[in-house]
Amino acid sequence: MQHEFIDRATHGRFILHINDDMFKGLGMKNKSGEPINTFVFNKGEEQEVTIDGVKYTMPAKSVLPLVFTQHFNFSMPETLVAWQFNRDFYCIVNHDKEVGCVGFLFYGIHHPMFVCLCKEEMDDLVNIENAFLQEIILEDNFQGEMLRSLLKRLIIKVTRIAKKQSNAYNKYGEEKMDLVRHFSLLLEGDFKKEHEVKFYAAALNKSPKTLCNFFALCNEQSPLKLIHARITLEAKRYLHYTDKTAKEIAYELGFENPEHFSRFFKNNTGKSISTFRDEDRNVVAVINN
Repeated sequence: MQHEFIDRATHGRFILHINDDMFKGLGMKNKSGEPINTFVFNKGEEQEVTIDGVKYTMPAKSVLPLVFTQHFNFSMPETLVAWQFNRDFYCIVNHDKEVGCVGFLFYGIHHPMFVCLCKEEMDDLVNIENAFLQEIILEDNFQGEMLRSLLKRLIIKVTRIAKKQSNAYNKYGEEKMDLVRHFSLLLEGDFKKEHEVKFYAAALNKSPKTLCNFFALCNEQSPLKLIHARITLEAKRYLHYTDKTAKEIAYELGFENPEHFSRFFKNNTGKSISTFRDEDRNVVAVINN
């Protein structure tokens, strides 16, 4: 079942999925191209989720944040609760000082992030779910603001739980880890055109060496490896979900020379572009048969 709220004036859109067996994310296959973020709440047993072609186990009693670029589907979607919202309904970037989730829950470098819940946290989220259910059916002038307030409460609640479970946040604190968050957000916005660490370091008012040393201190992958990983993930998405040629993908990802892109892809995956696409299509054919 889907419940939807649309603000005609601002084009804000909020969707509540409960026991919806059609719930999934289309990623690059979403022809509307609407950026929409998602919280998935698994109140039941563990189940399988496939994100961008990779299978994971979603733990029982957990929450999973997902972004619009991800293609996802669940083995038992009818058992889940999901909240979805677009930028016009609630912009997590513009409200980052309030919710502190950007570059961590959403658009972060540690994904998928399964946020496991204790009994008290489960009860809190069930209460929030029930509050959403009450508000989504009330069609009055206050509905949009009430739904936004509940969404903000949900985001803050899940962010707090996730940070409490993060070794890095416990060890280095909010202020230092904000540098990692801000890098993650910059990377998400600029990886298609900026492939060098010096760009991100300058944007964060750091030297490349200082930035790299900080990531090493926090036991994170180096900024360069993270940049390469993000470009590689997007390349795989294009190869899996579109019919774009290698040359077209190269230009989409900011490579002026397609041969440079081909070398980059093989260095980071161990496979040529043609081999990866052929193997991928063979896997899809087996699944469909």
